[in-house]
Amino acid sequence: MSDLYSGTDLFSELDRLQREMASLFGGFPSSIRSGRSGAFPQVNIGATDDSIEIVAFAPGVNTAELDVSIDRGVLTISGERKPAQPGSGDKSRDDTRIYSQERFTGTFRRVIELPQNADPDKVQARYTNGCLSITVGKREASKPWAITVQ
Repeated sequence: MSDLYSGTDLFSELDRLQREMASLFGGFPSSIRSGRSGAFPQVNIGATDDSIEIVAFAPGVNTAELDVSIDRGVLTISGERKPAQPGSGDKSRDDTRIYSQERFTGTFRRVIELPQNADPDKVQARYTNGCLSITVGKREASKPWAITVQ
């Protein structure tokens, strides 16, 4: 048994192992919208009558490190999350040995296929409190409207 204790219990480790085995033998996603388990950043996607709403949860990412683009109906979110430096004070952090690291660091890229009614000319993105909110407007012709019966 290790002298280090990372604060996880046996059931959490079994759950993690089960997720890793499922991703290993689960095959390939059925579409570009399917995400792999543990993908970063996690996203929520929804729609209103006027827009497609995407929220990417990316705490600790500097806005200068984020890139959002749309090409041929595909939205790409990419960037980098730098490692947080453990410890505090004036001591050099180069001598810190990491025993456990659960937070994702490094470069990332998420690709989301947009519906055909998305208008790439009507896109807004804002980053607040670790959430990247992207609003993609819908084309006027695709919006629902009421028809008066005479």
